[in-house]
Amino acid sequence: MKKDSLTALLRGYRAGKMSLRQVRDRLAVTPYQQLAESTVDLHRELRTGVPEVVFCERKTDDQLVEVFCALGRAHRFVLGTRLDAAVYARVQRRLPERHRFYERARILCVGNPPRPSRGNVLVLTAGSTDIPVAEEAAVVCELLGNRVERCCDVGVAGIHRLNTVIPKMRRARVIVVVAGMDGALPSVIGGLSRVPVIAVPTSVGYGASFRGIAPLLTMLNACAPGVTVVNIDNGFNAGYIASLINRRC
Repeated sequence: MKKDSLTALLRGYRAGKMSLRQVRDRLAVTPYQQLAESTVDLHRELRTGVPEVVFCERKTDDQLVEVFCALGRAHRFVLGTRLDAAVYARVQRRLPERHRFYERARILCVGNPPRPSRGNVLVLTAGSTDIPVAEEAAVVCELLGNRVERCCDVGVAGIHRLNTVIPKMRRARVIVVVAGMDGALPSVIGGLSRVPVIAVPTSVGYGASFRGIAPLLTMLNACAPGVTVVNIDNGFNAGYIASLINRRC
């Protein structure tokens, strides 16, 4: 249920246009909607400020279309993560008219998200191979109403490259650092920054990186204070948390 719909419902009751029972009946059926193979949460935006975000991986085409249509009717905008371009190509004609697909980030937005007005969130990558995960974080953050700056390929193998990044760090309220391999960059950024740092380990690296386990452990053991860590390749959660922090600043 949208905030405007709830407000209209309460005003209708106050004005005597609806009985208490009618209001209860409306609220009883709106928290969620049972679909063929999904149960969508329609009140999450009221509780958290953000509608339910759809994890698209391993869902069928029919499931995706049904979920996005149901959520799209209830909210101004709805996000989907980890949507492959091939799947999007199959379902795009069946989706609501107002939608946009961010191929590199693998994110689908249905509806009209808020314009980026809060800032700044800085998203850094250690290497170019980390960009897809970083884009997931950056696009999520933008679609939730935040201004985002990006800076790529500034890892510790050429640490002098950070000289050009420091002015952007000074402007940022939150910094997201995405790194694979040894995962050392977030600790370095944490030692230079005055704002929260969200570290995102990626599955990029050779055999001993264990598909992201090595950078994850490095980040969890960061000696710089102010560094927090999300799961391997979880750009979505990094962008979401950065938005929550930025909203409070």
